[in-house]
Amino acid sequence: MLIHLECGSYYYDRVQIIMNKKKKSILCIVAHPDDEALGLGGTIIKHIEHGHNVQIIILSVGEEAKLDADKDPSRREQSAYAWSKSVGSEVLKIFDYADQRLDTIPKLEIIQELEKIIKIIKPDIIYTHHDGDINHDHQVVSHAVLTACRPMNSLGIKAEIRTFETISSTEQAPYSDRYIFKPNYYVDVENVWDKKISSLKAYNNEMGIYPHPRSMESIEALAIKRGSEAGLKKAEAFCILKKIWK
Repeated sequence: MLIHLECGSYYYDRVQIIMNKKKKSILCIVAHPDDEALGLGGTIIKHIEHGHNVQIIILSVGEEAKLDADKDPSRREQSAYAWSKSVGSEVLKIFDYADQRLDTIPKLEIIQELEKIIKIIKPDIIYTHHDGDINHDHQVVSHAVLTACRPMNSLGIKAEIRTFETISSTEQAPYSDRYIFKPNYYVDVENVWDKKISSLKAYNNEMGIYPHPRSMESIEALAIKRGSEAGLKKAEAFCILKKIWK
């Protein structure tokens, strides 16, 4: 049986309305302030523009391990809130775990803290670090998220899990299978690129001068590279670790 569908603008408008009725819940779990902005800032902006709720969890303020004298935790915490406000997301919680010492915290403690949040948020999609990052805090967070969201978790949550690369951490690891980030999902960020770059002003103290990987030139170069891998001008890349169609 053939069913004729009216394909005028009214039809497409109705489809868009129906698609937008369900607001997806997006949870981004990162180790330090600026990881969310550098790793998936454009994607967060796109989620928000599509009407999704984006909430961010940060495990450590991330200042104590720095060698320079500028170690004001409140400054970086304020930057996280300022960045989130500028794009329309919400920083749900910033934990005070010590920078570069997440491996000294009982992993069960971190997992249980994340489970409490995940149980409340019931996210459709969770973003977290690539587990091969050279930054050890990133590895700990990634593994804690995967454990909290294990298939037979007690929460009954079946969120899609996407890992992202963090410039100045992911690409600094050895180029061997244990560490290499192998994306299989790309997000076109060309139309939100200016907003992503503008929002990074909130993290101005974390930026570097080219050829530092956190320079604006290096950030754009990575976006162009990932874009070319997918036939796009600029993209952010992810690895989907788990996706369930119910």
